[in-house]
Amino acid sequence: MPKPITQTPTTDPTLTPAAAPTFPPNFLWGAATSAYQIEGAVREDGRTPSIWDTFSHTPGRTAGGDTGDMAVDHYHRYRDDVALMKDLDLGTYRFSVSWPRVQPTGRGPAVQRGLDFYRRLTDELLAQGIKPALTLYHWDLPQELEDAGGWPARDTAYRFAEYAGMVGEALGDRVDLWITLNEPWCSAFLGYGSGVHAPGRTEPAATLRAAHHLNLAHGLATQALRQTLPSRAEVAVSLNSSTVRPLSPESPADNDARRRIDNLANGVFHGPMLHGEYPADLITDTAGITDWSFVHATDLAAIHQPLDALGLNYYTPSLVSSAPSAPSAPTTRSDGHGASDHSPWPGADDVAFHQSPGERTEMGWTIDPTGLHDLIMRYTREAPGLPLYITENGAAYDDKPDPDGRVHDPERIAYLHGHLSAVHRAIKDGADVRGYYLWSLMDNFEWAYGYEKRFGAVYVDYATQKRTPKSSAHWYAQASRTNQLPPAN
Repeated sequence: MPKPITQTPTTDPTLTPAAAPTFPPNFLWGAATSAYQIEGAVREDGRTPSIWDTFSHTPGRTAGGDTGDMAVDHYHRYRDDVALMKDLDLGTYRFSVSWPRVQPTGRGPAVQRGLDFYRRLTDELLAQGIKPALTLYHWDLPQELEDAGGWPARDTAYRFAEYAGMVGEALGDRVDLWITLNEPWCSAFLGYGSGVHAPGRTEPAATLRAAHHLNLAHGLATQALRQTLPSRAEVAVSLNSSTVRPLSPESPADNDARRRIDNLANGVFHGPMLHGEYPADLITDTAGITDWSFVHATDLAAIHQPLDALGLNYYTPSLVSSAPSAPSAPTTRSDGHGASDHSPWPGADDVAFHQSPGERTEMGWTIDPTGLHDLIMRYTREAPGLPLYITENGAAYDDKPDPDGRVHDPERIAYLHGHLSAVHRAIKDGADVRGYYLWSLMDNFEWAYGYEKRFGAVYVDYATQKRTPKSSAHWYAQASRTNQLPPAN
């Protein structure tokens, strides 16, 4: 991975503290995590393996052979972690529920010991005045469901709706913001296409079936939650929709490449979820891979459920061109996936991906806040009147404590300042953005990258599990406390 280029803070020298960007009243300042990345305790209280337990224990799948067996031991340290959130003035915390902790086989009754952990966690958050935001699925499919076919199997969508109803019944009195799926693109296209995420399959047709059944799972789960949750609750989904740009804007071939990748990255999910249909040209472009007969007559109506909000996850834009003589190279988009001999883009083997120019994070991802602004404005047009949350945004850097034990990360502060400024500009341009969740609260297991990449605002010494807020955490706490952006330097 390329080393990050030191980023120069982009503070306007004419900006005085009184003129600092101010966010709307009640704007939510939060941070996000996911269960497998932080909880540990993978064999406690009835939890059984997920596809990520299996994947991470398979030699060669993760950097250094790292697993989430311990992660950052949040399962046992959650009270201290919530106290840390309070110290950092977070107004909200987005976490995910581990499906195999609640319903170990993906079928049958819930395990109350598993639900009790999330009851305790939400009670602790509420006691500290922190609004819980719950994600039902952040990639930890029970292994038994994968053994039965996984997301390419239609039954998995029905099992997910059953699970959603169980969690809704248990926590509906405590949680007001519910997110069905996190980044279904990663689940389908990285899990079943390129194979760099669990379960590690490389089957183009299964990728598209998985995408459809994730859509169906979202719709059925939304219906199940509506039957369970109080009327005040919001139901949303978090998409890692991509800002896709052509390498040569004047080239018809590059613009067609952009169209095809946009359909595979974005339209495959927001088409049915927001508009009740798949893009017609997506069906045409992939006709050589599948006939889409897995879409049943009533599916699109089931998927197209009214939402209360839409979550957007953003890290870096995608830059594409037509390359008729070259196979497609997997693009580095988000959440710790890397290179593979298999493309995650079915039907787009003649599209090439390019590194966007500019400074980069430790992941090698180009830093470009304009992509976030463009994404927000796009969905303001795609779903007029639908409130938006930025449910993930952040950067990995090679953070290390200094001799005094402090962790200074000015690059991350500059990154956050730039992207939050883009959010602020989008709000001024008419977007209804209700909140922002920094990825991540603390360093954790970063999927296939193991413990090599640190996204946290809080540094974790993995040997001792000691937590140390980085300078970015204190900067972000000031933003949350004042509802304004502090200077980046």
